[in-house]
Amino acid sequence: MSTATYRATVSGIRRLRVMRVITRMNIGGPAVQVSALLRGLNSEQFDHRLFAGYVGPDEADHLDERAPDLPVHRVNGLGRAVRPGDDARCLAELVAAMRRFRPHIVHTHTAKAGALGRTAAVLARVPSRVHTFHGHLLHGYFSPAKTRAVIRAERGLASLTDRLVAVGGRVRDDLVAAGIGKPGQYTVVPPGTRLAPAAHPAQARSILGIPEGRPVVAYVGRVTAIKRPDRLLAVAREVHRAVPEAHFVVCGAGDLRPDPDIAAELGDRLHLLGWRADVETVYAASDLVLLTSDNEGMPVSLIEAGLAGLPAVATEVGSVAEVVQDGATGLLAAPRTADLARHTVTLLRDPALRREMGARARAYTTSRFGEERLVADTQALYTSIAVSRGWWTATPSER
Repeated sequence: MSTATYRATVSGIRRLRVMRVITRMNIGGPAVQVSALLRGLNSEQFDHRLFAGYVGPDEADHLDERAPDLPVHRVNGLGRAVRPGDDARCLAELVAAMRRFRPHIVHTHTAKAGALGRTAAVLARVPSRVHTFHGHLLHGYFSPAKTRAVIRAERGLASLTDRLVAVGGRVRDDLVAAGIGKPGQYTVVPPGTRLAPAAHPAQARSILGIPEGRPVVAYVGRVTAIKRPDRLLAVAREVHRAVPEAHFVVCGAGDLRPDPDIAAELGDRLHLLGWRADVETVYAASDLVLLTSDNEGMPVSLIEAGLAGLPAVATEVGSVAEVVQDGATGLLAAPRTADLARHTVTLLRDPALRREMGARARAYTTSRFGEERLVADTQALYTSIAVSRGWWTATPSER
């Protein structure tokens, strides 16, 4: 949907009230997207408010670290944990907030907020409900029985939703194949982001304590089971044995600790940075990025790496292949240590290939994944809802 599909003219409602609900604004792709939309949507057409829970003790808050200027309404019980009593109180609080704000559209992000937010929107009689799938929980998260329960719940929630947004075509196709929503409900809106200006690579390495002249492989993201940090370290060990001078940077934290034997073998070549607000420094210090996940939506970290001019080695899961063009902007592999290590060694041993792929990655991600495009796509989606409901009128000359 292009931004010129509709030009909004007033037909009863001058500004659409949009209530955005997300489980928590922990550092990661969904928080980056939400922040871009809050900053970028036209305030003359949209009055939007953000409702979010609190991050966990093992997480960093995106709003504190990267967007302290954005207002947020905090909702107790909207965090990651599922607790029936807290969830019931959270639902009641969301219903009350919706009745006060009277949104035209409730737009939910992430699974728990999607469940509570859409249920609250039905109870509060909000006219239109939108949900974004930044990925899905169909593979790698739960037991088969629990996965079937999640699918049943998402099917029911989809029936309460006007528009479903998927961050990638593969994510959409997986959800449709599972019977979650109908194809006509879906709009694909890829992520959009920007990267702050970075220090010179030599300065960036100095900041991070990495020796100059050594190849650097970076991982940026949550350190949690679905991301397979165990595989990440296993790949690092194999690469270290082939390219002993290589250094490995892990920017992120989570609920899993590194294998002590592998960490000892890597020694001072393994840099565990924890969460950092200046991810641009990490990319500037690196030669390539590595992603070892079992499941993904469309990883914003790979988009950021592309914007920084870095090639990627990644597992071909979710919509990763829509960010990394295999053989052109990086190398994709099955979720196997040997394949990922082989690709990483290939790029580390060929600086010219790294530079060529990095240049292509920058051009590709800049053209497809900018903040402006994300905002324009979302604004077009909201406008199409307003036009279909008669709140706004399409200007024929802009069609």
